[in-house]
Amino acid sequence: MIFEGAIVDLQGARRGYLRLRSGRIVEAGLLGTDSSHGRERRLRGIALPRPVNAHTHLGDAAFGREPPPGPVSRLVAPPNGVKFRHLAETEPAVKEAAMRRALQRSAAEGVGAVVDFREEGRAGAELLRRAARGSPVRVVLLGRPVRRPIDPKELSGLLEVADGVGLSSAREEDRAARERVARACRARGRRFALHASEVVRERPEDYLRPRPDLLVHMFRATPDDLAQVASEGIPVAICPRSNALFGHVPDLARLDRAGIDFLLGTDNAMFSAPSMFRELEFAYASQRLLHRAIAPARLVQAAFTRPWVWLGEPERATLDPEDPAPPLLLRLPVDDPEYQVVSRAAEHLIVPTASGAARAWSGR
Repeated sequence: MIFEGAIVDLQGARRGYLRLRSGRIVEAGLLGTDSSHGRERRLRGIALPRPVNAHTHLGDAAFGREPPPGPVSRLVAPPNGVKFRHLAETEPAVKEAAMRRALQRSAAEGVGAVVDFREEGRAGAELLRRAARGSPVRVVLLGRPVRRPIDPKELSGLLEVADGVGLSSAREEDRAARERVARACRARGRRFALHASEVVRERPEDYLRPRPDLLVHMFRATPDDLAQVASEGIPVAICPRSNALFGHVPDLARLDRAGIDFLLGTDNAMFSAPSMFRELEFAYASQRLLHRAIAPARLVQAAFTRPWVWLGEPERATLDPEDPAPPLLLRLPVDDPEYQVVSRAAEHLIVPTASGAARAWSGR
């Protein structure tokens, strides 16, 4: 099959073609340069790498009611927030099934990976690993130890299952806990991530020491705070829909001006469906309405290319025969492709099948 139109990846947007075999790229080039004169099926549209959902809490997917009113801290703060009480009261099999459904939804939208902050210690991490078994979506699992003060034995056991640790904010985790977790992650070649400046503004020295690999939210940070984070080169995962539910839409243009390498995530599955297309659409529209408009190309980078670079797999962010995964194909007009992607992509998704044919995804 030949797919031609707009190619959008780490190199930017350009007109070109991809020859696909069994859903994977075997040849790529500029339009008018392909060597095929046969009867291969041709489709036209926009091709991108698979998106990465850079911040999820899929364990919350089993929560089936409207979140009660009140500040976000009352809902999600450990150990007595609504979320944590619900996790404790829900049977493991129910949580596993809910996480599997969330991953199925992600797979249906072509997501390549999710970066999940999974609570409940090693047991919670193992539950997510079981839910993800057989899924085409890669789960980058950042677990969270249960005991405080940090129990080295528990932390070691968690890191046997998880890809790292994702902690709550610095105001909820003392420096001794953060340093012990960071040291253990570094020693095992794992990632250390932290929520920051979500409920209130926190001092950069609290969440930058020890240095995390990823920060989440940061929407209450000052311009000076953002400048410090940018100087450290630490990416920030932003979750516009989840933040908006509690009365704050992050100013992505401000982050961009500060030089922050921001990524997009969907946050708690109890609040927002794990849909990157919905996140992109809301991020673009809310920016234009409430803040300074941000270029669609920057939002595309935050979902489709920059997360792969952060994961250490830049080859997944470039569409060429070296890419080990099938590309994401959208049956959309090829003019102004980044705008097309952020404004109306989901209903135009094409998922290559193993046979190399294509089928349209028609479910939401």
